[in-house]
Amino acid sequence: MVCGSTQGIGKATALELALLGANIVLVARNEESLKNVINELDTTKGQKHDFLAVDFQTPNKVKEKVDNFLVKNGAVHILVNNTGGPPSGLIQNAKVEDFLQAFNSHLVCNHLLVQSLMEGMKKAQYGRVINIISTSVKIPLKNLGVSNTIRAAVANWSKTLANEVASYGITVNNVLPGATLTGRLQNIIETKSNNTGESLNEIKNEMESEIPLGRFAEPSEIANAVAFLASPAASYITGINVPVDGGRTGCL
Repeated sequence: MVCGSTQGIGKATALELALLGANIVLVARNEESLKNVINELDTTKGQKHDFLAVDFQTPNKVKEKVDNFLVKNGAVHILVNNTGGPPSGLIQNAKVEDFLQAFNSHLVCNHLLVQSLMEGMKKAQYGRVINIISTSVKIPLKNLGVSNTIRAAVANWSKTLANEVASYGITVNNVLPGATLTGRLQNIIETKSNNTGESLNEIKNEMESEIPLGRFAEPSEIANAVAFLASPAASYITGINVPVDGGRTGCL
C-alpha cells in the first residue's frame, strides 16, 4: 500500500515495487489520476493492482476505506506512508489550524493505517512500514516551520513503533528525501522567488550548490531506498532514518 502515489516520490515508489513483483494498492485523492497510474504498473509477474481514492484530511474516512479493503482483499504486508508536505512559511506566522491539518494528514493517518494493517503483518510475521519524511528531522529547514514540527513528530512515533513491533518480524523505518524533483520542490522555489525577488534559476542554483552531489534527486532515487527497506534483504534494519539527500544534511 503506497500513499500519495499519483505523483512524485509516491508514484515512483509504486512503480519500483511493482517492478519487483509486489501487488500494489495505490492511495491518493484523485480517482482519475489513480486510474492513470495503475495502468503504468508492471504486471508481467502476475501482479494484481488496486487503488483507494480518499483524502487524508479525513482520517476516519481513510480508516474506513482501508478496513473495508482488507475485509474484501486480505492482508497488506508493506505500507509506505507518504503525504504531501505542509505549505512553506515561518513558524511564527503559522496558524494553529495549519498544525492541526498537518498533524491529521501525516501522523494521525499514518497511525490509523498502521493500526488497520498491523494484525495482518503480525500473522504473517512479516511487515514493513516505511515513512517518507524529510531531512528536517535531523536539521530543521528554513521557512518550513510547520513541516519541521510535524515531521519530527512522525519520526519519533516511528521509532517508538519500531521498538514495539520488532518481535513480530515487522520493521519500521523512515526515508528522508533531500531536495527532489517534485511539484513540492517547484512550489518551494516559486514561493522563495516571490518572497525574495530572486529568479527561479538563481534559487535553483543556490539550492544545488548546497548539495555535495551538485544536483536534485530524481523521485526514482528515493524509491530505490524505499524498495530496499521493503525487501527481505533489510530484515535486520529497523527504527532508523535514512537520508537520501546527495550529502546535503550537515550531520551523521
